[in-house]
Amino acid sequence: MWWLAGLTGALCVLTGALSGHGLAQVAERAGPVLGFLLAVTVVAELADRAGVFDAAARRAARAGRGRTWLLWLLVVALGTAATVVLSLDTTAVLLTPVVLSLAAQLRLDPLPFAFTTVWLANTASMLLPVSNLTNLLALSTLDDLGAGGVRAFVGLTWAPFLAGAGTAVAVLALTQHRRLRGRYPAPPPAAPVDPVSFRTALVVCCLLAPAFVSGVEPVVPATVAALVLVAVAARRDRAALRPALLPWRTVVLVAGLFLVVQTAREHGLADVLAPVAGGGEGFAAHLRLAATSAVTANLVDNLPAYLAVEPLASSPARLVAVLVGVNLGPLVTPWASLATLLWLDRCRSRGVAVGRARFALLGLLGAPACVLAGVAALQLTA
Repeated sequence: MWWLAGLTGALCVLTGALSGHGLAQVAERAGPVLGFLLAVTVVAELADRAGVFDAAARRAARAGRGRTWLLWLLVVALGTAATVVLSLDTTAVLLTPVVLSLAAQLRLDPLPFAFTTVWLANTASMLLPVSNLTNLLALSTLDDLGAGGVRAFVGLTWAPFLAGAGTAVAVLALTQHRRLRGRYPAPPPAAPVDPVSFRTALVVCCLLAPAFVSGVEPVVPATVAALVLVAVAARRDRAALRPALLPWRTVVLVAGLFLVVQTAREHGLADVLAPVAGGGEGFAAHLRLAATSAVTANLVDNLPAYLAVEPLASSPARLVAVLVGVNLGPLVTPWASLATLLWLDRCRSRGVAVGRARFALLGLLGAPACVLAGVAALQLTA
């Protein structure tokens, strides 16, 4: 998929289908997003190698005191925090295998925990600009709509975030409660391989949250954090500094999607979507726009869906409605978000089979409920 997106994007440029002005717009918008993606991936990978996620999962297991449902709630909290601060892809790629490994060690049914990580990776990604690449794009658009800045962004998204993530947790609790019964033996604590790397990574991760809401461009603290961890790894764990540390395939995928959708926008994509998405303000108008965004995300992936529908967001509230759709809605198809595809790959590598029909049926329950709750909550901040 990544090479196809990259090749198609390159053809848009080489054939002249994308104008020079459009290419300049892509470069201006995609540069900070791709820079953040590279930096936060380095932070997440090195933090994982230092044992931060494993230690957090083990601490959650001990705090659960042998009660499976309590452990699940602690995984909910851990997944939410990881998504908000380090982005949904971090939860999908790094937290998922840790949680599944923990479930296997404790002899627990892995499916409730697997569904929890991917649902929270998507639905908990509404709060901060750094939580989702779509949010980073929306942050720059908010400037054009007269409501720029991280604090203004959070002021608009906190209610949909709470409503969407809370609804997702409620749906999972209702559908998975039988699998969350019982008890488990608490795992023994495990010392980190390198205490210096562990403590440094832990401090860096804790400092990122306030840095991301400080008003500084998100790519700046992410880059500083990455450089700190790279410097520590260079002295204590050089094997960690390998080429695979950088998400080159994801970068090619995202860049290609930018080019393809910008080309489609120049050739009238917004005119095609406008009659479907409608216009205006208020609950009904926002719900229609969010539903259009959610359906588009489940058809073609949430990032191109956001780029396609964004021109129809003529106000800050309508822009957040688009985010509600593309962030809370991608729960039905495996390709609805990159995080879901990465999560599915991690599940397979751990031997956890997730049927597409089962995933879709559960998503058909959760996605409409989360989008509806998110739009309703948006009316509090709009």
